[in-house]
Amino acid sequence: MITLNDYLYSGDTVFRIIQKYIEDLRKEAKTSRNEVDMMHCNFLIQILELLEHNEFLTVQSQKIRDFYMYMAKKYPYLAFTFKGRIKSLIRAEEKFNGYIVEYIYDYYMENKKFPPVSDLKNKLSCFRDIIAYRIVISLPKCHLKEGQDRDEQEIKILYEIANELLGFLEERGFSAEPARGVSESSSELLDDKVRPYYRDYISNGESSEYQSLHITFYDNIARCFMEVQLRTKTMDDNAEIGPANHLGYEKKQEHDRARRDMIPEGECVFFDEAYERGMKLQKLELSELDVNMFSAVNNSLINDGCGLYRGRQILPYEHLSRFQNDIRE
Repeated sequence: MITLNDYLYSGDTVFRIIQKYIEDLRKEAKTSRNEVDMMHCNFLIQILELLEHNEFLTVQSQKIRDFYMYMAKKYPYLAFTFKGRIKSLIRAEEKFNGYIVEYIYDYYMENKKFPPVSDLKNKLSCFRDIIAYRIVISLPKCHLKEGQDRDEQEIKILYEIANELLGFLEERGFSAEPARGVSESSSELLDDKVRPYYRDYISNGESSEYQSLHITFYDNIARCFMEVQLRTKTMDDNAEIGPANHLGYEKKQEHDRARRDMIPEGECVFFDEAYERGMKLQKLELSELDVNMFSAVNNSLINDGCGLYRGRQILPYEHLSRFQNDIRE
């Protein structure tokens, strides 16, 4: 069985690693007639094309920048950042295999049999966040009226921005994707016309304390999906370095995927291979990898300039309020 780990010690660039992985994985999939591995190849091709042909990202980023300029004029008193990234190779590989493990496990536990390949393939076609943008806002204290709560006012502005974002981007060639009931918003601050498109992790609350608004768009020019997340600075800090940080999320995923004993080994090749690939990735020692442009002193001190581990940044914009210093008080 071919795994991504086999290519991470060659000294090649991320681009060449993906190329070789796809080539060998496709060859093996054709020999074994493994339809899921063929989908795996197509998934990796999406990432490869983003690295190889990124002209459309310039156009796409410009349209996001238009909304940034709109916000700078409408909210001169706010401080906010716009960031964009392409999902890292390792994180994308973890997620693809994790979807397989989780779906087969849940289906088997409920039905005592394995899912049809067609159902599994349909599940694997739902990736929408290979490209993602994040808007983070912060309201300086000097703009608060007496008795106003800062968090409440920031959330009010965040929903106001959410109400404007959908129509703004649809006028520029994007189509919003319905959330299909996933974390449907219960907030009165969100307009009814945009409510079906947002996954609201603020009004619904999360056991992990994670808070954010998520919406997915299809770029009709580039013909790809992208996700936009909207947060306050408090929410972003909580997600990045607080109780809801991504490491905690990944630990939960590791626990959820470590269910080997519940699935009969050797009876579902899709589960077996995805489980093994996922377990190998979890055990990576980043400091031992040999990837061109990538270096890690250890698993905490990482300089990833090529999108292998942390993702490749494509949109760094920051608007500083004239009262930026008040944010730190």
